[in-house]
Amino acid sequence: MTPQQKELLEIGRKSLRNEISTLERIESTLDTSFIQAVEMILECRGKIILTGMGKSGHIARKIAATLTSTGTPALFLHPAEASHGDLGIIAAGDVVVVLSYSGETNELRDVVTYATKNNNPIIAITGSATSSLAKHANIHLDIMVTQEDCVLNIVPTSSTTAQLALGDALASSLMYARSFRAEDFAHLHPGGYIERRMSLKENNE
Repeated sequence: MTPQQKELLEIGRKSLRNEISTLERIESTLDTSFIQAVEMILECRGKIILTGMGKSGHIARKIAATLTSTGTPALFLHPAEASHGDLGIIAAGDVVVVLSYSGETNELRDVVTYATKNNNPIIAITGSATSSLAKHANIHLDIMVTQEDCVLNIVPTSSTTAQLALGDALASSLMYARSFRAEDFAHLHPGGYIERRMSLKENNE
């Protein structure tokens, strides 16, 4: 292995260590706000609307997909499209989950304003408890990171990992609260491997 290859390997390992450290910090600071968020989603009689811009938007899409496939109907609302008519997706009874690490993303303002006026509960996932978004939210979930794991400490890396992991934690807690079973998951995935595996198991029993 050349010196450059060794350096590349160490950078990769350092990046992973930093992300592991980020998740450990978030795990240690998880508090009653998380419980409140889970309970708010459980009590929702409408949809769960997730929104975010840029990298946060990509993570919001994934969280919406995970929730939907595990018994909690959810969809992604692009904030730019929301300002041009798609705000109509948000209906009475829906809960809006907004992802923005800074909590100051301009494109999200119309969504937050609309949801507030229509009394839709807002769950904010940000890295700043003093941000505008956190202050407008009913519940704030903190994902503050001490450092992004890129060499420039700029590119959303640790922060998006934190968003994704917190979304998974919400989904797992909701699955437990709903007594969501493997059979339920397979029912929602008729074209997937799990459904085929379970059908084979049933036929062999």
